[in-house]
Amino acid sequence: MGDVAYGFFHPLARIFASPGRWKTARWAQFLVENSAALLDKSTSVADGEVGGKSPMMLAFKAARCLSLAATPPCAWRAETSPARGDSTMAISVFDLFKIGVGPSSSHTVGPMRAGALFVQGLRERGELERVKRIEVRLYGSLSATGIGHGTDNATIMGLMGEWPDAIDPTQIVPRIADLRETNTLQLDSRLPVEFVWARDMLLLDENLPYHPNAMTLIAEGEQGELHRDTYYSVGGGFVVDAAQAASGVLDADQTVLPYDFNSAAELLRLCKQNDLSVSQLMMANEKVWRSEEDIRAGLHKLWEAMQECVNNGLKYEGTLPGGLNVRRRAAKLHRSLQEIGKPNVIGSTMSAMEWVNLFALAVNEENAAGGRMVTAPTNGAAGIIPAVLHYYMRFSDAVDESSVVDYFLAAAAVGILCKKNASISGAEVGCQGEVGSACAMAAAGLAEVLGATPPQVENAAEIALEHNLGLTCDPVGGLVQVPCIERNAIAAVKAINAVQMALRGDGEHFISLDQVIRTMRDTGADMHDKYKETSRGGLAVSAIEC
Repeated sequence: MGDVAYGFFHPLARIFASPGRWKTARWAQFLVENSAALLDKSTSVADGEVGGKSPMMLAFKAARCLSLAATPPCAWRAETSPARGDSTMAISVFDLFKIGVGPSSSHTVGPMRAGALFVQGLRERGELERVKRIEVRLYGSLSATGIGHGTDNATIMGLMGEWPDAIDPTQIVPRIADLRETNTLQLDSRLPVEFVWARDMLLLDENLPYHPNAMTLIAEGEQGELHRDTYYSVGGGFVVDAAQAASGVLDADQTVLPYDFNSAAELLRLCKQNDLSVSQLMMANEKVWRSEEDIRAGLHKLWEAMQECVNNGLKYEGTLPGGLNVRRRAAKLHRSLQEIGKPNVIGSTMSAMEWVNLFALAVNEENAAGGRMVTAPTNGAAGIIPAVLHYYMRFSDAVDESSVVDYFLAAAAVGILCKKNASISGAEVGCQGEVGSACAMAAAGLAEVLGATPPQVENAAEIALEHNLGLTCDPVGGLVQVPCIERNAIAAVKAINAVQMALRGDGEHFISLDQVIRTMRDTGADMHDKYKETSRGGLAVSAIEC
């Protein structure tokens, strides 16, 4: 076996040493790690392995390195470093889970925050009272599906001084109607300025370089332009301005955490070294920002908001807004399940699926109707994490006060990795970044509360995310309805199945969570823009053709 390994790798090594060939750090590292086995013909080989790795794995890794080495550095640079420097930012569980309104975190919550931040900036510069006119320019994905996602209305509400976590969703439509009728925008809810919708709300067919979810807000005074700023809604309600985008820093929070991790491998190492569960490690990090009492109270507040969203989704019937005439199903399904009586959900796969489907449908129907909900980590994927938590809290006998807290913290650990090393934005990487990330987060949370070890938690998240790779974001009519609502239900069930598989193992598995997250990022980079929240491809087009 030693001769075979030598005969395969030695010529390959000489090829890489020749002038004009691309070299990679991965190949060099691989040779160093396996040099004894690869270059020493006399190496003793036990059980058909070389350097602790099977010949097939060595060949697989060599082929991977060869593929990278034959690719110009500009094409694989993203392989070795997260995009936009996300790994330097400190992310809290409360950054990923935020109370807001539907139907989209990046197209509704983010733009509303951008509008409110713009007003806040005008106030800080002492220019707010001088504003006479406002202009809004929406670009890229915000322009393509902005009407269906309520981007235009959300931006205006932000300019009126509203924030997603405090606004009354029922007041959006009447206040927008009043603005359209009077051509007057109540800036910061108190300063009337001119706003002619057809002239000042511009949906532009162009992309800005930093991110497809871009918007520019312009304030004019009597003498002309006072101030303008460009904002990017980068997913999950996160917003950065032009200055932050130019610097490559997504968030000003550079807090030093006691257990900082930028990969799942680092997370597992820290858990093992410090004898901590994933949720315990996350709690220690969160305590840098706030007390444990406040953390627990805040997470229970999120859980209450999720429960309210489900209850509202089970209460309302009728047709969802937007013109597709999609009927709400959750209320009817709930009545039919109640007639059955309390089932043995934990022991019955079919019963479990029906209830998990119900919880997810309720959330996403309420989201599609513009109701109040929680980004988890986005609006489009908001049904998965609460559906799985409802399933556990309602039907498990092991529920206690810490269950909700541990669930959110473990889920957030995976969400942080997805955001740092890939994206949770459908406009960047397709639906794999939204539903895929949420599915992995839900799997991690459920595994944690079921007593999984950190490696099993990582394995559950990996299984869940792996089987969402390549998922496109192609909403029909630009609405967060088809296929989004059902997709959440399917992913919630998938998350539970991933946990069941992970708990049957010891945490050892072939593909790591880090590899799957990197693959999600690379797949998203290769994906055509028409499959990234623009409604210009996939089901969005097929439905029209039919």
